[in-house]
Amino acid sequence: MTLSDRDAEFLGSHHAAAMITVTSGGIAKTARVGVALVDGQLWSSGTRDRVRTQRLRQDPRCTVFVFSDSFSWLTLETTVTILEGPDAPALNLRLFRQMQGRPTGPLNWFGQELGEEQFLGRMVDEARLVYRFDVHRTYGMR
Repeated sequence: MTLSDRDAEFLGSHHAAAMITVTSGGIAKTARVGVALVDGQLWSSGTRDRVRTQRLRQDPRCTVFVFSDSFSWLTLETTVTILEGPDAPALNLRLFRQMQGRPTGPLNWFGQELGEEQFLGRMVDEARLVYRFDVHRTYGMR
């Protein structure tokens, strides 16, 4: 599904979200995440050892709830593709540049300003990957 202009506009300026996955026993589990549109697709970052990554490997269905401080929100019903491998650090660089609105220069990482090489090194050290959300349906109050 292609995002509507209205959905894309909302996602372009709102990066706070909750990612809802489901356990093998059917229990919904929620984690707060950051999201951003990269080349028109919704992405988020995670690590290989996160529990939500393991759940998504078993069942790639996921709901993403994106919200603002003013009570506007957007829900996206999705299927997740996990982007990992040698290009994952560079993919995370693209994602965080978009989320932070910094096309060049240092990026903020847990309160530190990191140059690009430092940032890429940190992505490798943390075994970071990218969740790409293939959107099936959206609804909300935006």
